[in-house]
Amino acid sequence: MAIREHTFQQDAHIALANTQLRRNLGKATSVIRAKRGNVVGELPDWEALREAGRAIKAQTLQHLDEYLLQLEASVTRAGGQVHWAQDAAEANRIITELVQAAGSREVVKVKSLTTDEIKLNAALAEVGIAATETDLAELIIQLAGESSSHILVPAIHKNRSEIRALFRQTIAKGQDLTDHPKDLTAAARAHLRRKFLSTSVAISGANFAVAETGTVAVVESEGNGRMCLTLPQTLITVMGIEKVIPTFQDLDVFLQLLPRSSTGERMNPYTSLWTGVTPGDGPQAFHLVLLDNGRTNVLRDAVGRQTLQCIRCSACLNICPVYARVGGHAYSSVYPGPIGSILTPQLAHLERAETLPYASSLCGACYEVCPVKINIPEVLVHLRGQVVRHQERRLAGKLNPEHVAMRTLARQFATRARYERAQRLGRLGQGPLTHDGLIIWLPGMLNGWTATRDLRQLPRQTFREWWQQREAKR
Repeated sequence: MAIREHTFQQDAHIALANTQLRRNLGKATSVIRAKRGNVVGELPDWEALREAGRAIKAQTLQHLDEYLLQLEASVTRAGGQVHWAQDAAEANRIITELVQAAGSREVVKVKSLTTDEIKLNAALAEVGIAATETDLAELIIQLAGESSSHILVPAIHKNRSEIRALFRQTIAKGQDLTDHPKDLTAAARAHLRRKFLSTSVAISGANFAVAETGTVAVVESEGNGRMCLTLPQTLITVMGIEKVIPTFQDLDVFLQLLPRSSTGERMNPYTSLWTGVTPGDGPQAFHLVLLDNGRTNVLRDAVGRQTLQCIRCSACLNICPVYARVGGHAYSSVYPGPIGSILTPQLAHLERAETLPYASSLCGACYEVCPVKINIPEVLVHLRGQVVRHQERRLAGKLNPEHVAMRTLARQFATRARYERAQRLGRLGQGPLTHDGLIIWLPGMLNGWTATRDLRQLPRQTFREWWQQREAKR
């Protein structure tokens, strides 16, 4: 997965200066958040559903190799073909060859984060194959030459006026187009219908794939996916290996969890299921590309493994105070927000995205709304520890003030006696630094703490000392 050179902190500062972006994000995420809260509150067994989703995913990851082989056998038995891709380059090569073998120079695409992850559109363009995004938001950012900024709503950073201006420069040239959503949608529909009727190859992602039956599921809100999955003669589905689930019955759990957590709906407007090839009905050639691209490495990590339980609902983005202020582009990845802060560093190798574990707070709101109970704060702390250890190895033999300070604190906190001695010394040494009961400055590099805040001075008596004195009087 390609990661840009700048850090999250650099990109976040740029985003914070964009007041229009913050208004767009604030309005959109608050609306989605409110809708989710209403439909989740209707279910008395919501927590039981969350636990069921978590348990299914955890059990699947524990036996992932077995379920993937079962999925391959089921798809093959139903008339499809399965291809295994170790990384993005191999996946792009396989897909490119399949499109070329079908004799097509153009493809239509269902919204797919996985194909964005491997940068499939660019790979197809290199060999002269044009890819058209059919999801409205994906089409918007494709026409704008931008990347997605949200898992559910890729163009969340744009408002209606900006989209109208974009359409009048591209697919609706010369048209007297208003910024009313109905008119904007009609312009996109007229453009896309021509593509649906003339393109023989479609590419999709997958929300779930059932090992038991070989059935692949895509859930969406607009119906463009249904057009891609029925009209073309060749269908290529690109799926991360973690998307497999054991049985068809398991879909019952996830088709309740996903729409409520993502769009705030009780059920998806369009849920498309297909199993292999049906003669005379729909695509007559079906290819399933199973993508690793770092997922096996994530699977090896006992703490980080839970990240692969993600069903791409975006609930964590909509609740995150950091994402609501900086937007998705600051994360430099197709996976923004809290889930991107833990997924991207693991897929892309931590040293290439080591600022992202610090791009989300540890408030726990993302954990509370996650439909499959991924403990994002736990993984963030785990990854931050790995970042520190990587930095220590890189700086071996060089003085790093932060590491020295943290190691000193660790030694002081290691035993009760050291901790209490540090408290006594702190009380003695704080005198010159205090004013009216506050520590208003700290010496040296520590003054970064007091440059924008005051600290309360250490009390004359700690709680433990007070307790010991109290017990002695009894």
